[in-house]
Amino acid sequence: MTQADTILNNPFLNKGTAFTKAERQSLGLTGTLPSQVQTIDEQTTQAYAQFQSKATRLEKRIFLMNLFNENRTLFFHLMDEHVVEFMPIVYDPVVADSIEQYNELFLDPQNAAFVSVDAPEDVEATLKNAASGRDIRLVVVTDAEGILGMGDWGVNGVDIAVGKLMVYTAAAGIDPSQVLPVSIDAGTNNQKLLDDPLYLGNRHKRVYGDQYYDVIDKFVEAEQKLFPESLLHWEDFGRSNAQVILDKYKDQIATFNDDIQGTGMVVLAGILGALNISKESIKDQKILSFGSGTAGMGIANQIMDELMQAGLTEAEAKQHFYAVDKQGLLFDDTDDLTPAQKDFTRQRSEFSNADELTNLEAVVKAVHPTVMIGTSTQPGAFTESIIKEMAAHTERPIIFPLSNPTKLAEAKAEDLIKWTDGRALIATGIPADDVEYKGVTYQIGQGNNALMYPGLGFGLIASTAKVLNSATLSAACHALGGIVDTDKPGAAVLPPVSKITSFSQKLAEVVAQSVIDQKLNKEPIASAKQAVADMKWVPEY
Repeated sequence: MTQADTILNNPFLNKGTAFTKAERQSLGLTGTLPSQVQTIDEQTTQAYAQFQSKATRLEKRIFLMNLFNENRTLFFHLMDEHVVEFMPIVYDPVVADSIEQYNELFLDPQNAAFVSVDAPEDVEATLKNAASGRDIRLVVVTDAEGILGMGDWGVNGVDIAVGKLMVYTAAAGIDPSQVLPVSIDAGTNNQKLLDDPLYLGNRHKRVYGDQYYDVIDKFVEAEQKLFPESLLHWEDFGRSNAQVILDKYKDQIATFNDDIQGTGMVVLAGILGALNISKESIKDQKILSFGSGTAGMGIANQIMDELMQAGLTEAEAKQHFYAVDKQGLLFDDTDDLTPAQKDFTRQRSEFSNADELTNLEAVVKAVHPTVMIGTSTQPGAFTESIIKEMAAHTERPIIFPLSNPTKLAEAKAEDLIKWTDGRALIATGIPADDVEYKGVTYQIGQGNNALMYPGLGFGLIASTAKVLNSATLSAACHALGGIVDTDKPGAAVLPPVSKITSFSQKLAEVVAQSVIDQKLNKEPIASAKQAVADMKWVPEY
């Protein structure tokens, strides 16, 4: 391969038609490109026109992924100008289409690492080869067993890790050459994939237990050895493994699970934003979680940590929660409880009608929640009668139907506004249009993890954090929940995605300051704000 081929095929070095005449001469590129030298702005205009010419959102995603594979700088310069438009294309919800058709649409794997449970001896070599000598500061890893709204998609789920890292760079400014997406291929229980002759992953049922955890251990050991300054981000692991893995490593290294902590942090930030509007205390809330899987229990844990930060004991904090799943209200004698669910069960002796609390409406009537969070993927579960029952017992009901995509949402924002006569404080899991009701424009916050994890992760990296603890998580939630206009009628409980680049920087500074204040930084840092500014990457040649 010639020097020209090496450069033009390296997405971290390639500038395409923006190489100057002097660069073309010195790098052996003379004659390999059209004569005209373009600026990055001219390239961006050209690329956006090509993007707009694509007929479907999936075609637009394929175009962007090809651009991403060819020229990282141009891709992020373009995304920086169109971040709100591109977010749903490069990540949720269009990433779901990409995952479902991954085998048919397979492109260059975007510098990803594919760790196979069948070859534990190759783990370190896999990471080393994928990194290609780059200074990796952020690793997003998934085994794709529990993709929200989709389930188990095996090795196809690597697109989740790739998409997350795109958002990290676009929102917070981490250098794209310093990130690594990783797929843990442990097999799949998705029979459709196993029967597909084009499926690219291990063609067997998922591996669990000691064999699986041994590979995870080898992965973490190799990741820390090769990338000692990195943050390790876990994504879309199944409910039987996600909490176990996080609990094992969270006190040892800088790591977090976005489905458990990230979702919980955004929801907590939204609740804090809502309470800033209603002028109420979190210590006075009754929280009902409908959908008690990884996300639902992660949210409950995050809110419980906040209650303890506010001065309650663990036992007192747990009394504020009511966890509802397919069985109804979860009791301590409910069958097949997960480890995470066991922390939030109730005792039957608390209720005179405990045996009747087998559905959401019965539980709402029994406990009168002030906060109701949906991660159930049960469309329309928050019915008019349930919402009116809830609203009859609290002045400003906080209602977050978070399941996505749209077809799985527990309720529509416009219905919640109508059913509560404009009193509900709402965040949804997918973007929602403003709601006009009785002369007021209600802006609907989106409980999107992208509001939190880019700034959180960037702050941890910039501050060289040893670990992520409850105090830092709380600081980040308060920072995000504080970006709310408490005096404006109909104000959203969370800031809009359109402002993600500005508030991600603020979040990163707050997180870095928390790390430094607790002396949890590995390297000496004089200023959190300067550390964040020094590390920020700008997409320019």
